[in-house]
Amino acid sequence: MTMHTYSPRQFSLPELKGISGKQLEVHLKLYQGYVTHTNLLREKLTEMSEDKEKNAYAIAELRRRFAFEFDGMRMHEYYFEQWEVGPKTADSDSSLSKVVSEKYGSWDRFISHFEEVALSRGIGWTILYYDPVGKTPHISWVTDHELGHLAGLPVILALDMWEHAFMADYMPADKKKYIAAFFENINWDVPEKRLEEAQKIG
Repeated sequence: MTMHTYSPRQFSLPELKGISGKQLEVHLKLYQGYVTHTNLLREKLTEMSEDKEKNAYAIAELRRRFAFEFDGMRMHEYYFEQWEVGPKTADSDSSLSKVVSEKYGSWDRFISHFEEVALSRGIGWTILYYDPVGKTPHISWVTDHELGHLAGLPVILALDMWEHAFMADYMPADKKKYIAAFFENINWDVPEKRLEEAQKIG
């Protein structure tokens, strides 16, 4: 069986407002760790599958861990990509602006609701999805990296709410400042393009 090997993505990130170079360096190294462990788990699963009966329990546990590592890798790719090139304001005439304003009442109310979900207790991600079947957006909380994803829905906007994403700059009590910095640095062309692609599915 031929096995694909994942490589860390290289992101074109400018100097960020409210998020230090040290924080970014730590976070990017952590992302690279998820890539490394995704590959290692796949290698180990292939190796153990040579004797599935003997390794049945270990294989099952590694498969569970694989979801954690793989989603950790992929979610960070969504996350860092949103800052590439540099901040760009949202287009008020874009499809993204229209669909979130229709559901949440306005762009500002959409941002407020996203921030509210992001302040949920615990570690995980706040994600804006788009449902191509229902033709509507959803904002949801995902625990860890893999627990609670809305099945089959494309990710439009992803905010990392693990403490590793902000602890070099902000204490947990200051999560609101980190969230504000996240939004200040977004290149909104990225989620707008993601939505355009998602709408083609339906």
